[in-house]
Amino acid sequence: MSLTESFRRWRQYRIACTDLQQMTSRELEDLGLTRRDIPIVARTAVK
Repeated sequence: MSLTESFRRWRQYRIACTDLQQMTSRELEDLGLTRRDIPIVARTAVK
């Protein structure tokens, strides 16, 4: 994986984390998630 690709994936991961962190606990619960799940879900989203 190139440095450019690594950076692109890292940026997508950070954006996904930020978007999920801005959701209320109720919204996350409606999706079946907890705040602890955010890094896992974000990591999965950028693969």
